[in-house]
Amino acid sequence: RREVKGRENKRREGKRREEKRREEKRREGKRRQEKGREEKRRGEKRSEGKRREEKIREGKRREEKRRGEERREEK
Repeated sequence: RREVKGRENKRREGKRREEKRREEKRREGKRRQEKGREEKRRGEKRSEGKRREEKIREGKRREEKRRGEERREEK
């Protein structure tokens, strides 16, 4: 009886995991779609969107670097 219960629990756990994975994939797809719509609205090509994101990331990186240097100077 315990073995059967264990097997059932494992099966349910597997199904739950599979469902979560499927849900995550769906969300990711929606996110990508939304991103594409956003870029289309701005009238830019995909590569331009990526370039813009890279610029934003680069700016954040520089900002962090500067803050770190300021902290070192304070000490």
